[in-house]
Amino acid sequence: MSLLDDTIARIAAPDERLRAEVQRKLDAKTKPPRSLGRLEDMACTLAAIQGTAAPKLLRKTIVVFAGDHGVAASGVSAYPQEVTVQMLLNFANGGAAICALARHAGAEVVIADLGSRVAPKHPKILDRRIAAGTKDFTREPAMSLVEARRAVEVGIEIALRLADEGCTLLGLGEMGIGNSTAASAMTAAFLGLPPEQVTGRGTGVDDAGLQRKIAAVRAALERHRPVATDGLDVLHKVGGFEIAGLAGVVLGAASRRIPVVMDGFIATAAATAAVRICAPAAGCLLPSHSSVEIGHRRLLDALGVRPYFDLEMRLGEGTGAALSISLLEASIRILEEMATFESAGVSKG
Repeated sequence: MSLLDDTIARIAAPDERLRAEVQRKLDAKTKPPRSLGRLEDMACTLAAIQGTAAPKLLRKTIVVFAGDHGVAASGVSAYPQEVTVQMLLNFANGGAAICALARHAGAEVVIADLGSRVAPKHPKILDRRIAAGTKDFTREPAMSLVEARRAVEVGIEIALRLADEGCTLLGLGEMGIGNSTAASAMTAAFLGLPPEQVTGRGTGVDDAGLQRKIAAVRAALERHRPVATDGLDVLHKVGGFEIAGLAGVVLGAASRRIPVVMDGFIATAAATAAVRICAPAAGCLLPSHSSVEIGHRRLLDALGVRPYFDLEMRLGEGTGAALSISLLEASIRILEEMATFESAGVSKG
């Protein structure tokens, strides 16, 4: 049995009995029922995923995967592809936004290169390269099916290693010039929507650049006809190495009952691919923010989750996931530290 098949076989749905048990505990706290709203939902969800009525977030990790995209040659980004490897080194040196926000959240950052055009040289960057970037999917599939499966298994391997090291929460982050175009193509394929309804400005392209992105997505979909129900097929035809790797992280984490916080558009496209590969993996997913990318909310709706906040962000890197950690930890503090009506001697009314 392959690593992917073995991982899928180990994924189970969250424990709904524990979700209900934790809600009963929260209802006994010194507050009107449900008065802390979605903070209460967070604690219940963490309990159901982790399989315990006393959920913990002892060790948090943001995984940032990188890869280049052949479709960038079509002029779909405001930045040249050299930026991918430059930003990888910036991550490794602690200077990127995700580094600052992860430090704020008390989370570590794990960086892996799954397919940049130029291999970075840095001891903090894991070399998990599948190839030097994907192919231009307007002309041929982004990668072979074998490469797609390998990239997914890289993500599984990293998630399982982190689980063995005691990780209790994973956040998804990414970097790759051209990857919002890949995420747009994936979203259109998964949801059966026209490219113009799911393709945004990404790095900030002008009107002409946006039209090139839409045209590239349309060309890829017409040429390859990805199968909406087959996550590996979509990844192979219009995805990216870093996106496939993040899909693997979701699957690996789900097999170990570890909650996964999605970031923005690209990370959520990766999570959707994981769910199309194994539907029960959806149970481990937590939202973070609502990106300004127009396809993001459509993916969140399809996954059946609502974002926790909207700060008009569109950076990626795992920044939204990092910001969510404080909210998730607050929900556990409420569960652990609030007095009950009985213990505090407060009349319940």
